[in-house]
Amino acid sequence: MRNDASLILDMYLNIYEHQSTYSPNMPLRSLLYLAEMYKILVKDKDLYGRTLIKIPTPKFVVFYNGTEERPSVETLRLSDAFIHKTDTPDLELVCTVYNINLGKNGEFLKKCPVLAEYMQFIDEIRQNERTDDERPIEKAIDWCIEHDILREFLKEHRSEVLKAMTIDMTFERREELIRRDERAAGREEGRAEGTMKTLLDLFFEGMITSDTIKEKTGKSVEEIKEALSNFN
Repeated sequence: MRNDASLILDMYLNIYEHQSTYSPNMPLRSLLYLAEMYKILVKDKDLYGRTLIKIPTPKFVVFYNGTEERPSVETLRLSDAFIHKTDTPDLELVCTVYNINLGKNGEFLKKCPVLAEYMQFIDEIRQNERTDDERPIEKAIDWCIEHDILREFLKEHRSEVLKAMTIDMTFERREELIRRDERAAGREEGRAEGTMKTLLDLFFEGMITSDTIKEKTGKSVEEIKEALSNFN
């Protein structure tokens, strides 16, 4: 279920995020992630001293594989969210978004065979869904193993992959239904309410943990219950 990663390589702090739903708020989210990481890295340093504290150079990348049509590569900037626009922002953060769906960024995917095979796996699931297959994920796993796509990983972690993908697909389907209802009713304010309801349903069905809810919303289960009661 962990689809985000950060690592320091050659003193570059690489922050990677995987998204199946496009979000223009990635620069702001990345800024919050970065601040937390820097706090950890400099916790034993004297920030009030006269010696300059060196920090790893950050790099922000998003891998997008949702069904909404997006460019092959796009750039998101923190300054796009500023209420008062300026050509010379005092603070800027740039996220590069790579569309990793099949047919997009072919050369990029060639450099990372595992990522390319992962997208073949996702594409097979989506094809199965379009034919109203009752077992789209299981059949996609079988097909990939047969065609030597993520073969060893899927053989070893079959049950985990099946559970994780089922949760993801359930969440995405419910989100899409909520968005469809909102569009039909002309509602914008219901988006946040719908997302929280979806997560809470998955929690009570035992499909996700309270930690997952906290990661996605920044709120505890009890806080979400209270927020939903206020909506009503």
